[in-house]
Amino acid sequence: MTTIEIIPADGLTNFLAFCRLPRLLYRGKTGFAPLLDAERWTLYAKRLNPHFKEVTSQAWIAHRDGKLVGRIAAQIYNDDITPQEASRAQFGSLDAIEDEEVVAKLTATAEGWLRERGQALVHGPFSPSVNSEVGMLVEGFDAVPMIFMPWHPPYLSQMIEHQGYSKARDLISYRYDVSAVDRDAEPKIMARAEWRERLKIRTLDLKSLKSEAAILVDIFNDAWNQNWGFVPFTYEEFMSTADALQYIMPPEGGFMIELDGVPEAFGIVLPNLHDITADLDGKLFPFGLPRLISRIRNHTFKSGRIALFGIRQALQKKAVGGVVLLAFIEEARRRSKTSSIEHVEFGWILENNTGMRKPIEMSGAKIDKIHRVYEKAL
Repeated sequence: MTTIEIIPADGLTNFLAFCRLPRLLYRGKTGFAPLLDAERWTLYAKRLNPHFKEVTSQAWIAHRDGKLVGRIAAQIYNDDITPQEASRAQFGSLDAIEDEEVVAKLTATAEGWLRERGQALVHGPFSPSVNSEVGMLVEGFDAVPMIFMPWHPPYLSQMIEHQGYSKARDLISYRYDVSAVDRDAEPKIMARAEWRERLKIRTLDLKSLKSEAAILVDIFNDAWNQNWGFVPFTYEEFMSTADALQYIMPPEGGFMIELDGVPEAFGIVLPNLHDITADLDGKLFPFGLPRLISRIRNHTFKSGRIALFGIRQALQKKAVGGVVLLAFIEEARRRSKTSSIEHVEFGWILENNTGMRKPIEMSGAKIDKIHRVYEKAL
């Protein structure tokens, strides 16, 4: 008879096991790409990710007969933070082998921890936050794996539903294939005199990205603060990733749109690092890091993802907001002329966010993946 043991992911050994577990379980599965251990460390280490100052949290790993077979985390936001229309109690980072008992024991452990702290409703997965990796993959298992997008096997959503979890929200990701039409397109908005004077589009300064941070964070939070599950993206959180962005973001990867001299929208497109990291199997040391640096500098990337985007709330339901959005699309097309990227992913649009979905679908983008946020009464 096998024994399943759930233990806290405390201490260095268990923490490292927690971080690398998905690539151990899912290695070789279509649609999965191994994540870099070092990147996972910065995401989940409480001393490195400022998110953990906003929550009380605990993570666990599962062993069966001495082998790693699963993991889960739970958290409760501090009293002064309430996610928009969602619970302060959340679970995340649920990964497991195809075993109903393992999933049942993992979720029961997280639920018990939350109940002991007076929580009555849980949402998730948030891994570890709404500003990191959100939802469980329920469609698009074989799609091209994309940077910072979680992958799960088909059985996992079925098993969590067997534990009493039901859909709270679906998040849509779109695939847009860049064509010759895009690269040959001429700007229309910026060619019109009335907008050429009012609109300014500039490239984000990679060397001074930190000086841009306050503006980017302000626009992002203003843009998304009415979205379900929203929690403010802090300046400190952005700064924790700013150094990495400077290394992986291409020179033309970020731009700001100003209207009448005021920053109103921005976008950041990142190359899909999975293109160049798959053979590293998550390991950067001792030889992976110099290989990665060389590849980032020299690789011709074919896919990428809009990692951050925002347009101020006040413009979203006005005609001028539509102009800003069209200018954004035109600028992306203009920059595609000098880019090797052929496939762009627009990720994590709430299913009921028609204001964002309609223009994306009108551009010709197709639904590529769906991630689901679940809920359960405790």
